[in-house]
Amino acid sequence: MSDVKANVEHIARTLTQGFGKDERNVDGEEFGAFDYLQDALDIEYVVTSKGEYLGARVLVAFGGPNIWVDTRKGIVEGHWWGDSYTTTFKDNIGLDDALQELWACR
Repeated sequence: MSDVKANVEHIARTLTQGFGKDERNVDGEEFGAFDYLQDALDIEYVVTSKGEYLGARVLVAFGGPNIWVDTRKGIVEGHWWGDSYTTTFKDNIGLDDALQELWACR
């Protein structure tokens, strides 16, 4: 369980505390939510029957462990074999805003 827990807590900490000032994207700009989403393996959008954005689940790790970030619930959940671990996060990188913008561009 320690591996899945450590991975989930690391992701939640990154989303809550943000990226280091020295972390830069390929354009030399500070790393942000859209940069974070470039490594996303899958995105599941949660929308109303009218197509209005409510939140999203982002698959950020797969194959051991599988880790999802759920912006609607404010949780990071990980599963690996029979072990599961979930923790909360505060979206201080603008991840949900970026996902809402991506949904609007579809």
